[in-house]
Amino acid sequence: MSERAKENNPDQAERPVWLKRVGWLVVIWSASVAGLGVIAWLLKLFMQAAGLSP
Repeated sequence: MSERAKENNPDQAERPVWLKRVGWLVVIWSASVAGLGVIAWLLKLFMQAAGLSP
C-alpha cells in the first residue's frame, strides 16, 4: 500500500491507538476488581477474628 493510501485511510492509523486504550481499560478494571477483592477478603478475616461472622 502506498503512503498516500495510508494517509487517506484513518482506520489504519487509529487502530493501534484504539487497541492500546482498550488494553489499558481492561488492565485498570482488572486491577480495581482485584483490589476490591483483597479488601473484602481482609475485612472478612478481621470480622472472623473479632467473632462477628461464622
